[in-house]
Amino acid sequence: MTATPDFVVAIPARHASTRLPGKPLQPLGGEPLVLHVARRALDAGAADVWVATDDTRVRDALAGTPVRVAMTAVDHPSGTDRLAECADIAGWDDERIVVNLQGDEPFAPASGIRAVAALTADPGVALATLAAPVEDVDTLLDPNAVKLVRAANGDALYFSRAPVPWPRDAFAHDRSRMPAGEWWRHIGIYGYRAGFLRRFAAMPPGRLEQIEMLEQLRVLEAGFRVAVGIAPEPFPPGVDTPEDLARAEARFASGARG
Repeated sequence: MTATPDFVVAIPARHASTRLPGKPLQPLGGEPLVLHVARRALDAGAADVWVATDDTRVRDALAGTPVRVAMTAVDHPSGTDRLAECADIAGWDDERIVVNLQGDEPFAPASGIRAVAALTADPGVALATLAAPVEDVDTLLDPNAVKLVRAANGDALYFSRAPVPWPRDAFAHDRSRMPAGEWWRHIGIYGYRAGFLRRFAAMPPGRLEQIEMLEQLRVLEAGFRVAVGIAPEPFPPGVDTPEDLARAEARFASGARG
């Protein structure tokens, strides 16, 4: 088993959210959502956990915890840009391994966070991420579930909202059944070295990124290597809507933490 390298976790936590206003501070089990996410990072063994936010209420909610807070600009177009500013505030050197854990993942398994950090340690990898099997045809056809294609060595060939690869013969007969074979769903957790994070944020959006609205395609289109590991255990759904929050509350109340 590959040893987990020293790493930090950075959590982008923009207060404004179209579908769930004030998302980082929404209560889950009586505590802010973002605090649950940070605890998952601490459980994974991160050397430091940073929350990059644009709102003092998020900073104040984390006061007295081991979590460090970077107050970033309100006008960042993406979480990547927010974390690039966090990297400068934190003073990370270019070789520092950074895991980008989304602020709406209160049940992210520690093993998955460590797996991304381990992938990132490969000196040839620019960006690391995870995938899980697609298990039903509704997910395969859902544009909100991002699919990916991997090369034989595990590197990403493409990410898409479409079903890729397209099962031509199977779908010619019946699109209501899951075709035989392997299809992969992307899990939105990323690893990179701080130097590449800064470079990534400075790159202009790519053509494919703007078509699919998938930021990771910027890296692929620019010719960089993206390593994709298989999630060592399931990532429960994140929290993006009031309905998601209600489901998360029920899960938390049941005693499930992963």
